[in-house]
Amino acid sequence: MSQTIRNIAVFASGNGSNFEAIVRACKENKIEGATVSLLVCDRHDAYVLERAKKLGIKSFVFDPKSYSSKKEYEQKILDVLRANDIHIICLAGYMRIVGDTLLEAFPNRILNIHPSLLPSFKGAIAIIEAFEFGVKVFGVTVHLIDNTIDGGTIIAQRAFEYHGDSIEEVEHRIHEIEYQLYPEAINTLLSTI
Repeated sequence: MSQTIRNIAVFASGNGSNFEAIVRACKENKIEGATVSLLVCDRHDAYVLERAKKLGIKSFVFDPKSYSSKKEYEQKILDVLRANDIHIICLAGYMRIVGDTLLEAFPNRILNIHPSLLPSFKGAIAIIEAFEFGVKVFGVTVHLIDNTIDGGTIIAQRAFEYHGDSIEEVEHRIHEIEYQLYPEAINTLLSTI
């Protein structure tokens, strides 16, 4: 009896290191019974597209400005997701707020990774804000998304203490944690669907 493989779509806007970590975790069976079958990207110049090409992952790239509304481009994304039989979505540096079209189509099946211990330091510059605030415990959160900024049910968190003065070192440690924590959280979500 063969197990059904669940298809993951990763949404990314930039470099794509978390995208690549998720793809590799699937290939190494650290994410069980799943494969990344689609990259969704909102920038034609994003390096993540090169990573997808090298890894043999299909990409859907769109320009939000060529659509009349968020609802219109999210409907197009939804059509592509359905055509690829996607089961869950993983946001990995996707710099757009997900709207109702996708939230309603994938209830409790869209994960996001965030470089802080939510609910503290929400938003796009969380590491900088935490560093400037002087926190001594940094971390990473993986959570389900809802219609709030960096809200939704927390699936996993991991923290580390840091007493130095290098934001680059903090970023490096956060990335190391992200590459381990995101696959663990994906397994948790997949076990519930």
